[in-house]
Amino acid sequence: MERLNKVLAHVGVASRRGADAFIAAGRITVNGEIVTDLGRQVDPAVDEICLDGETLVSKAIRYHYLAVNKPSEVICTVSDPQGRPTVMGLVPPDLHVSPVGRLDGASEGLLLMTNDGDLAHLLTHPRHMMDKEYRVKISGTPNDTALAAWREGMFLEDGKTLPAEVRIESSTGSGTWLRFIIREGRNRQIRRMVDAFHHSVHRLIRVRLGPITLGDLGKGEWRHLTELEVAALKGDEAALTALAESRNPGAAKPRRRAGWAKAKPKPTRPGQGQRSKATRASKQRRRTGRRG
Repeated sequence: MERLNKVLAHVGVASRRGADAFIAAGRITVNGEIVTDLGRQVDPAVDEICLDGETLVSKAIRYHYLAVNKPSEVICTVSDPQGRPTVMGLVPPDLHVSPVGRLDGASEGLLLMTNDGDLAHLLTHPRHMMDKEYRVKISGTPNDTALAAWREGMFLEDGKTLPAEVRIESSTGSGTWLRFIIREGRNRQIRRMVDAFHHSVHRLIRVRLGPITLGDLGKGEWRHLTELEVAALKGDEAALTALAESRNPGAAKPRRRAGWAKAKPKPTRPGQGQRSKATRASKQRRRTGRRG
């Protein structure tokens, strides 16, 4: 048996505190009965749990973990009062998944969605600083001062940023493509860092979240995460290693490349071998106190 609010959080409809609010408001039913007791215990394998008449849990909970390629101008919310398209329109509604974290409307790329509330809470907690990798196209070309500030950490209105990994991929007359890796989850962080040095962001594409990569997923497309990817997200060291090796075979065990030359033996000079033998014999006689 589990507390009702924990089961609701697992499904992904709300945090435990939000689930308590649903229960107190009389919006949750268990097997057709309205429940307002915040301490109610339920069995997900047996009980049918509904929110506003919609079934959330029918027998065993099945968790879904999705990777989505969010297009720009699609909002990372469950619903939008302004009627803008949301990420919920990209995935089947019967999966009951919600977005994990944020990716602002103008940005695009990798977004995780799940109905596993505990994992969503873990991944979005401030103490869980997961690498987030982006390809960013900006106006102009950043100078050494900007690159150093981004790499070492800089002050924004909400405090100093952690050091970021930044490198230039390419630069043309239309702008510069950068690769950013950050570990924080501040709102519009990269855009603000770039804007501080009078550049504008033309495109911002998230290509990796921790061990999960965007890969060749098309815009607006989604896929289920593999069991290995889910285990890696949960911090399983063996899964993290296996996933890294599968994407970069041989990286952990560098081998000699074909064509690498072996060291050649040094040529010996005439009589070198005989002199070495005589020298060794002389040293041996001195150690034993004898002379030849």
